[in-house]
Amino acid sequence: MTRMGTRTGSGTGRVVVGVSGSLASLAALRVAAEEARRSRRVLVAVIAWEPPEGETLYLRHPDREWVRHWWGEARTRLDRAFDEVFGGAAPGVRTERRVVRARPARALSDLAAHPDDLLVLGTRPGRHRPTRTHRRVRARTTCPILTVPAPPVPRRVRRALRKMTAEDFALAGE
Repeated sequence: MTRMGTRTGSGTGRVVVGVSGSLASLAALRVAAEEARRSRRVLVAVIAWEPPEGETLYLRHPDREWVRHWWGEARTRLDRAFDEVFGGAAPGVRTERRVVRARPARALSDLAAHPDDLLVLGTRPGRHRPTRTHRRVRARTTCPILTVPAPPVPRRVRRALRKMTAEDFALAGE
């Protein structure tokens, strides 16, 4: 884990974590909850979403039902992340779950706008260059940022996954 910036006093600010459902974001969610519990802060878990074809095309053909559908999909992913990490709610932590219609960098930097906040981001293991989202968040935020690497996937599991076909996944769902 890499901590950027200075640590703030306990109980001040919030712990904001970006959740996408990826292995890295699940690791970040776990660490963010631990930090929120330890520092007695509120955990704000945020998932950002945009229309699949982009905002510009949506503005040409707006559809409220379509927006409700994609908002619901994002909310389901956020709830699933809590289920996978904690089996439901994060124990011993005051939590806010936010579904935000925006690009991830904008949503995260807007929510972690106070200098006493702590922003927690997940990263893929072995990644040496920050992603576009990480670069944009760092440019826009004044609060400390904690990056959490995803746990590495064992080599034999990666090999097995590379050899799998669509039929293997279809059989796993039955």
